[in-house]
Amino acid sequence: MSNAEINNLSKRKFDLEERLIDFSVLIIEISEGLHGSPAGKHISGQIVRSGTSPALHYGEAQSAESRADFVHKLKVLLKELRETLVGLKIIKRVPLANKMEIIDKGIVECNELIAIFNKSVETARNNNDVKK
Repeated sequence: MSNAEINNLSKRKFDLEERLIDFSVLIIEISEGLHGSPAGKHISGQIVRSGTSPALHYGEAQSAESRADFVHKLKVLLKELRETLVGLKIIKRVPLANKMEIIDKGIVECNELIAIFNKSVETARNNNDVKK
């Protein structure tokens, strides 16, 4: 692999990490804007946990011990994103926030991240014949 390819790969990883960190920040902002009702507080805590963990799991996946471990860590990351998506949909449906634009932004970004990591898991499995 050439230096240019290594730099490009490094940049792509960094960009995805940054995107996940930005998503975590967005989720925290959403959480802080929720109503102070018991439901708002409950969902707030839940989406903070599930919505910030993908960035942390991504960092963990970068140190995976094997391709199977890498796939497993990405699948955990995907579970957390899906949980966050459901939480955002609940917030919107109730509604538990006054500013729905930020909720919509979170839903769009969460769906995009799910699509990216679904493809990443599929690619990692196909490239290395890892059991599904």
